[in-house]
Amino acid sequence: MDHESLRAQFPALQQQLGDYPLCYLDTAATSQKPLQVLEAMESFYRTHNANVHRAAHALSSKATSAYEDVRDALVNFLGAARREEIIFTHGTTEAINLVAHGLRGQFNAGDLILVDSAAHHANLVPWQQLAKATGTRVLPIGLDAELRLDRTAFRALLAQKPKLVALSQVSNALGTVNDIQALCAEARAHGAMTLVDGAQAVAHMPVNMAELGCDFYAFSGHKMYGPTGVGVLWGRYDLLAGLEPLLTGGEMIKTVSFEQTEFGELPNRLEAGTPPIAEVIGLGAAIEFLQTQDREALMQHEAGLLNYLQRELAAIPGIHLYAAHPDNIGAVAFNFGDEHHQDIGILLDQQGVAVRCGHHCAMPLMGLLGVRGCCRASLGIYSNKADVDQFIQAMKACADMLQ
Repeated sequence: MDHESLRAQFPALQQQLGDYPLCYLDTAATSQKPLQVLEAMESFYRTHNANVHRAAHALSSKATSAYEDVRDALVNFLGAARREEIIFTHGTTEAINLVAHGLRGQFNAGDLILVDSAAHHANLVPWQQLAKATGTRVLPIGLDAELRLDRTAFRALLAQKPKLVALSQVSNALGTVNDIQALCAEARAHGAMTLVDGAQAVAHMPVNMAELGCDFYAFSGHKMYGPTGVGVLWGRYDLLAGLEPLLTGGEMIKTVSFEQTEFGELPNRLEAGTPPIAEVIGLGAAIEFLQTQDREALMQHEAGLLNYLQRELAAIPGIHLYAAHPDNIGAVAFNFGDEHHQDIGILLDQQGVAVRCGHHCAMPLMGLLGVRGCCRASLGIYSNKADVDQFIQAMKACADMLQ
């Protein structure tokens, strides 16, 4: 694998911040974009910018073909059974809200929803809103001493016959990985539907819906080297068809009169309004980019780099690491002494290092950690040893300054 040639395809990484080269360790928040994605979106706006599905002219036909080609690409990328199972959204958050809203008519007072304790707010708050509307209960699945999902606690909760289980495939805050295939199989055996937040997974590993065994799967384009403003909801066809649409009007209808409206079929039924056309095309370019890489080699590269980062960071006196397991993916969560995480982030930024600081949209998890927030360094396929070394040297300089 020619990693430097791969890295060179990301123009944003080739810049200086003052006296320092940019060291971008915030991929879990949003990934940088390769030229292939940038050029695909520019080409759309330059040559065939038009709305999709709605006109007979040539530009609209080209735009529609480019847009729907991405849906077909996602069938292969996700191992979906049919193209109607692919719903374009504006991101993971909208995708999960679409499911939570759509299921309201199927939940009653006393029903139970289980949520991963390390979940992003986007996979917790929509279920709380469903609970407020229906009287459903939402309970967290606890974490064990290693801050992994507690399988014993999970099985005890499954005995209460939950109607839905909401899980993270990879924790955005910690980088810990859930065995989704096993967890979904256990949930299914107890009659529960399952929804998986895959936002932090799809950029780092191949995923196959038939193998995972979940009922819904959501992710965002901008976490996987694509543009912001676009995401995907995959769902089993029969379950998607039973969702009450979150948004209505426009392309999602079949017939409309002043007396009544009949909704259309999937996928249009759940894609109201003008979609993010250029962003979907950019997502298609990101999928093509990933599929032309040696993903096994990149997984090994990322794993080795993450383990190196964990070891080097742990060797700095005063560093507190959270759930830094060798099989984590993509991210390392840490604090330094009693210093505020935001102060550490600012000091690192002054040395060209970009990390994320805060609660990482996982405030309940921060409560379990006993902190109000932490720093997070996260990697992408373009990250290299020089990035880690620059970060470690910057962190050592912070430690020398603060001790």
